[in-house]
Amino acid sequence: MSEDERLIKMADSCRQMLDLVGEDSSREGLLKTPMRVAKAMRKLTEGYGMNPSAVLKSAMFKEDYSQMVIVKDIDFFSLCEHHMIPFYGKVHVAYIPNGYITGLSKIARVVDIFSHRLQVQERMTLQIKECIQETLKPLGVMVVVEARHMCMQMRGVEKVDSVTTTSEISGAFLNATTRAEFMNLIKK
Repeated sequence: MSEDERLIKMADSCRQMLDLVGEDSSREGLLKTPMRVAKAMRKLTEGYGMNPSAVLKSAMFKEDYSQMVIVKDIDFFSLCEHHMIPFYGKVHVAYIPNGYITGLSKIARVVDIFSHRLQVQERMTLQIKECIQETLKPLGVMVVVEARHMCMQMRGVEKVDSVTTTSEISGAFLNATTRAEFMNLIKK
């Protein structure tokens, strides 16, 4: 199916949903809404068509550096797979190179790729860690994700100030001292 055909089908589905909630999808203000929603959904889920490992490899360099590399406060926006409502926040990533480094922007791109899929925060955290671990083969990786979930804020329990934190670790970060160093550095 072509991209145009996909967009048309998604717009048709949105038009049906508008009608089913009691709206008039032929109303002037809603005429273009179905296609806008379809295009937004394609953008919000574009991560399915991207290879995060290839992104890391595209800027992978041999380097004799074996201290912690941290990219923190990476903004992300994703859609909860349970309600298709946004969750958003910050990702903090650290790795300890083992002969290879990658371009710093590539770490942020990996976050973008996994967050631009229907997600749960726990899986996204694991996927980011596994991708970096499997591609760069560092001495260790640690990923911390802090997020606000609109499904908890605007429906259900309606807890506006709640923040969910998840973490994944491997290798050298299993050591409590190394892990504590990372946590102290991301708090500054």
